[in-house]
Amino acid sequence: MAKEVQHLRVTYNDIHNLIRRRTPEIAKAYNPDLLIAIGGGGFFPARVMRTFLREETQNKTLQIQAIGLSLYEPVDGTSVEQLGNEVIRTQWLDDSGKMLLGRRNLIVDEVDDTRKTLRYAVSELKRDVEAELLKHPEDKRAKLRAATRFAIFVVHNKKKPKLAEIDPETLYFSGDDVEDVWLDYPWEATNIEEHDRLAAQDRQ
Repeated sequence: MAKEVQHLRVTYNDIHNLIRRRTPEIAKAYNPDLLIAIGGGGFFPARVMRTFLREETQNKTLQIQAIGLSLYEPVDGTSVEQLGNEVIRTQWLDDSGKMLLGRRNLIVDEVDDTRKTLRYAVSELKRDVEAELLKHPEDKRAKLRAATRFAIFVVHNKKKPKLAEIDPETLYFSGDDVEDVWLDYPWEATNIEEHDRLAAQDRQ
């Protein structure tokens, strides 16, 4: 008999408050120059984090860029999604190496499940930086490389074995560590009032 999947319904307020509590530490430890949202789950968290980071750091020019990656694929004939085998790039930064070079870049997503998507994002963005470095004089590359940093923020990290690892040079922050449950995010709900009602019911 198949094990019943446990669901955790998360509200916009839950996410807002997790980010609010975590941002001061991120500002102090990393102070990013650029946010890179992984669509679509990273869009809302990145926008909320930008508000709090700007408040903490007084960086009024802090920007958000977006990349599109997908590890989930639809089950034939349904709206249900399942884990795929490979990361698919659906959107990328124009001239990303030049944009990222010399900056503290923070990659934002909603959940760290298998870690494959996050590893792909970091490794590909670093590859773009290395390609951009080749356009600079050799004697300046080491300094530019050292000034280019990457970190990750996820709203939820699932406490489960990961299928990929992130290199130790990349800082990692999570809003909350949760069990291996299916997370129902508000932006996936077609009836937000019902979603919030069920989330409140779950808490009781």
